[in-house]
Parts: sequence; structure tokens; C-alpha cells
Amino acid sequence: MIGWEGVHLHILARHLQDEDGSVKGVLAVLHDASYLDERINGRLARSAFSVLMVTLLVLTGVMTLTWTVYERPLHRLAEWMRRLRLEEAKDAPPPGLPIADLGTESDRLAASFRAARTKGRTEAHNVARTEKAWTRERLRAHALDCLAGAQLVAVSNREPYIHQFHNGERRAIVPASGLVTALDPVLQACGGLWVAHGAGDADRETTDRQGRLTVPPGDSRYTLRRVWLSREEQLGYYYGFSNEGLWPLCHLTHERPVFRASDWQEYIKANHRFADAVLQEIGSTSAFVLVQDYHLALVPQILKSSRPDLKVGLFWHIPWPNPEAFRICPWRAEILRGMLGADLVGFHLQQHCNNFLDTVDRMVQARLDWDHFALDLKKHTTHVRPFPISVQDWSERRVPSGDKLARQMGELRERHDLEGMQVIVGVDRIDYTKGLIERFRAVELFLTKYPQHRERVVFVQLGAPSRSHIRRYRELITELESLADEINWKFQTEDWKPIRFLVAHHDSQAVYAFLRMASVCLVSSLHDGMNLVAKEFVAAQEDGDGVLVLSEFAGAARELADAILINPYSTEEFADAIHRAMEMDLSERRVRMGGMRKIVTERNIYRWAADFLVKLSEVSDRTGKGDTSYETVAGKR
Repeated sequence: MIGWEGVHLHILARHLQDEDGSVKGVLAVLHDASYLDERINGRLARSAFSVLMVTLLVLTGVMTLTWTVYERPLHRLAEWMRRLRLEEAKDAPPPGLPIADLGTESDRLAASFRAARTKGRTEAHNVARTEKAWTRERLRAHALDCLAGAQLVAVSNREPYIHQFHNGERRAIVPASGLVTALDPVLQACGGLWVAHGAGDADRETTDRQGRLTVPPGDSRYTLRRVWLSREEQLGYYYGFSNEGLWPLCHLTHERPVFRASDWQEYIKANHRFADAVLQEIGSTSAFVLVQDYHLALVPQILKSSRPDLKVGLFWHIPWPNPEAFRICPWRAEILRGMLGADLVGFHLQQHCNNFLDTVDRMVQARLDWDHFALDLKKHTTHVRPFPISVQDWSERRVPSGDKLARQMGELRERHDLEGMQVIVGVDRIDYTKGLIERFRAVELFLTKYPQHRERVVFVQLGAPSRSHIRRYRELITELESLADEINWKFQTEDWKPIRFLVAHHDSQAVYAFLRMASVCLVSSLHDGMNLVAKEFVAAQEDGDGVLVLSEFAGAARELADAILINPYSTEEFADAIHRAMEMDLSERRVRMGGMRKIVTERNIYRWAADFLVKLSEVSDRTGKGDTSYETVAGKR
């Protein structure tokens, strides 16, 4: 067998002999043998194809059998369990489960669950009828009436629990956020779903493939669904449009807002992503969706475009400016139309409601009903109401008490050289709207005008860093640190310095301990929707012996009139207010604090949530299932 120009040949050669046996020549027969290769290759190909087909048939059979015997029954079981949880399914578990005991135990678990839910509702309704104070149980009873089997969904940029790596281990922390402080106890009381941006570096490690987990850690009360955003989306949507644009626009703090077209596009994309996550999670079930804050102004309209039957409420946690200020935003009409997709829009103060209606009146072709504070846009009615937000009682937050609290306070005093000192405290996220520079200057003037307080008083400022990607926030931390050093250098002695500026994310136990040990709390917001720190301080004063110095530009000033109200821009007035607080006699302190504690106790976070849910249920019932003629929000994603 030889090869010639790529062709296999078979050669047969025979000698040609004479009669005497001598060789006369050679006879050679050449035969093209390439057909043998073709036949062998063909047989190999057919054999391989046969093996492949048999393998595919076996795999298909195994997969079909697995799906039929295991996966399909388990999917049916999961769907039944979802309906049991959300729709109160009365039927038995689906038949044909691969393990007989699984069906039996599921049926028993469902019976126990129904019994526990019925008992819980009965107890909650009994509590609601007998208790005057708003508690978790009373809120649960009202929520069950309002929801009527629907799911409760909260959606916000900030998540209630962040998982981060610390020394190689995953650790859950609660972020410094008034929104989280307010909403987490509501979801814990009512159950449901919270959709939020997963921002922690260990967040993906703690969720399933869909980004879900149950929280709080170790005491599962509700489901957290995390939304993943790219770096570009975070920079444009969150740091850019939300916090360099809308945040300064809505706060009258003389900080110029920055609006970029690229940031606006990322804002649109991110809002669609949050809305898509909500729609994916609720499926076809009915739901009350509580959209939170200025990061998600477009989400109400997006949700209503897909599901007009949803009951959608939007709560705006920051102030709403006057129309002339809001006119600065290049996409003002798109923002307003997005918000008007909600059935109910809530603000902290009536003044913000007035500003919002006035803004819509000037910038959107909507019909306004000033008598009922309602707006009609494309046959959809949006109601606008004030809902002053509040806080949860400290006793429900696993903070120390008794000897344990005393030990923690002692440790903090020793660590920060506070022994024998009267403590003035400030607790804030580091933001230019909080009036921290004005606060430090007031402390400086207080020590200058009233030297008798030197070496007797220490001001402790707990500052949680935030939005560090924005230059203005990085510069603010540097400026505050320099100012604290300057004041300390001016007044300090060998054994005393007046300011402790503690920049860190402080947990609730440390915050509570500082609030308890403080004689005075300073809240100096230049402009604030509410400022829950003021209410947190009041709630912490169990002995009624603290004094709150509160900015008149914080929403909390409308309710806490017994605080010493100040104009934080007036350093002289601020310093005198600190002196007055330090010198106030015990009887006046207790009268003032007693009045504020009564307000905070009666108007707590459970009452806020109940009021909002009741109103959302009422306005949704009146407006029916809505109208499907919504326009696409601000173009394509």
C-alpha cells in the first residue's frame, strides 16, 4: 500500500517467465484503494453517531424521568407552599411526591401553619381592640385587614442588612439610615418582601441564585431580595443623579445640584431594574408596594404600567422644595410623572405636600383637587398626604439594659476619657445637610462664652461616613477633622479635650449607650425631612433627664416643641442654647422630656405604618384597578 499525490494505491506485481524459467518482465496491477478509507471512515462515523444517539436517548430518558418523578412534583410543592404563604391555599399538598413522607409532613406543617396564623390573627385583633398604644401586634392586626391577603413589599435603594467581609469572615451590619430604622420593624411585624440594592462586598455570598435571603440574621421575619447594580450604574444613578442632583436640589443648604445626561440614563436603567425585581418576585399575586425615597421616583409609574391592579405608595423621606427650586431639574416633568404613578404619595410635613402639588400644578398637565389633595393624570388619581415618620422603642432592639448597659457605658467612658464628664452627644451620617460645621463652631463659642464648663463637658460626635465617592463628602470629613483638631488645640489641657469626633459605622448598642449617658443631644440640621436622631434621643431618655437642642429646620421640630429650638445658622443663638440646656434645672428637664416622650411613644413607627397602609388601601379602593394608558417612563432602558 503506497500513497501517491494523496491517493492510496494497491499494487500487485508478478514476474513474467519464459518456458526455461528466465524472467522476461514484470506484470504490475495498480488498484485505487481509497474506497477502503471511505468505507472505514463511514463505518466509524455511523458507529459514533449511533453511540451519540443512544447516549442522548439515555440522557433524555434520565432527565425526563428525573423531571417527572422528582423535579415536577417538587416544583408543584414549592408553588403550593408559595400559595399557602401568600394566598392562604386551603388545598392539600400536590399528589405524586417522590417520597410519601414528604407529602404527609408537608400536610401536617401546613395545618400547623394555618392554626398558628389563625391564632396569631385572633390574638392580634384582640390586642388591637384592647391596647391603646401602637405595638408590633396591633400593627400586624391592622396590616392583615388592609392587605386582605395581598403581599407587603418595600422597595428602596438602601438595604436593611449589609453583609461585609471582616477579617475574612462574613458579618451582617445594619446601616446608618433613618429609612432602615423606620421600615425594618414594620417588615418584621408584618412579614413580606424588601427589594433593595445589594451593596456589601459579601452580599452575593449570602443569597441564593435569585439574590434572596431571609432576615434578620438568626431570626427570619421577612425576605430580602437584593438587586445587583454595575459600577457604572452606581456612579450614575446613586452617586450622580440621586445624590449630586436630587439631594441638594431638595435641601435648601446652598449646595449647587449637578445634573448630567449620562447620570439620568443610568437613573432610568436602575429604576427599571428595581421595578423588574419587584414584578418578578410578586408574580401574579396582589401586593401593596411601598416605594421609598428619591432614588426610585420612576418606579411607581413603571409598576403601574405593567400591573395597574397593584396598590403603590411612594414615601418621600426628604423635603420637597418650592416649584422655582425644582424647576432647575432638566427632567422635572419625567420625575413628576413617575411619582404620579403611585396611588398615594407621602411626605413628612404638610408644607412638603403643598409644595409638591404646587410644583405639579406648574409643570405637568394634571387636574388638581386642592380640597382633597389629589391629582388626576391620564385617568389615574394620586393622593398626597403628610405622614410624620417615627421610631421603634429601644426595648425592642436588643440593646443592653441594667448592669450590662452600665458596664458598656463604663467601658465607653474609659475608652474615650469621659470619666467624670457631662456628655453632649451628636449622632449623624456625615452630610453637609446635618449642620455639623455649624455645630462644632457653636461648641467652640459655648466654651468661649461660658468658660465655667471647660474641663467639665465633652462633646462626642458619632459620625457615620457615607457617599465617599463624592468629592464634597470626602472634603467634609477632612474639614470636620481639621475643625475638631483646631478647637481641641485651642481649649485642651493636659487631662481634657472638649471634642471627640468618632468617625465609624456605630452599631445600635453603641449609639444607645451614648444617647443614655448624654445630658444633651444636638440636632442641627440645616434642612431635614424629619431627622429621626431627635426622636431616638427622646426614646432613649427613660429617666426623663435629658435635653434636646433641635434645629427649627428639621421636620421633627413640628412635633417636638418642648425641645430647645434653634437656628443653626446663628452660632450665637446655638451656643446660648447649649448653655441653657446645661444649666436647666431638673424639674424643667423632666417636664419637657416627659411631653416629648409621650409624643414619640404614641406616634411611633407602628402608627406611621398603619396610617400609611390604611390610607393606601382606602385610596386604591376608590380609584379601582387604575388605568393602563401610562406612557413609557423617560424613554427606553
